[in-house]
Amino acid sequence: MIRLRELAPGDAPAIREVYGGESVRFLGRGPMNEREAREFVADASRHARADPRARYILGIVARDDLVGVAKLAVIDGHGRISYILRRDAWGHGHATAAVRALLGLAFDVLGLPLVHAKHHVDNPASGHVLAATGFTPFDAETGFRHYRARNPRPRGDLCGTGRTGVT
Repeated sequence: MIRLRELAPGDAPAIREVYGGESVRFLGRGPMNEREAREFVADASRHARADPRARYILGIVARDDLVGVAKLAVIDGHGRISYILRRDAWGHGHATAAVRALLGLAFDVLGLPLVHAKHHVDNPASGHVLAATGFTPFDAETGFRHYRARNPRPRGDLCGTGRTGVT
């Protein structure tokens, strides 16, 4: 079982671990250094205070351990999600649970009609997570497969309501 929560200043060392080693292989970047991790957490805090809020950068917590990051960006009335887990957290269902929670935020709280995601073609595990959470593939570009999930209960734009369900 996981929960999503806002990042806090003390999370920078854990964020550095999440964005390290094998976990960043398909991101087109190297491991995060200490300064980048502190800036990442500060950026997440700025987005959390924005009104209206357009980016949710949330920690994935399993058994009181920050094991990953889940993101939801609201762009032109649609969502875009991404997620990353620390290597030792792979294969435990944390990514699937985090994506389900992000979809709950996107659809049930924000009322978004559509959410997009993508994964690197050499990372089929990420594609399995997206398929298991209701995403369908719709396009491929060099190196990436694109997915979308439609809100089963569209109810209008509630962006900026402040009701997130995130602790």
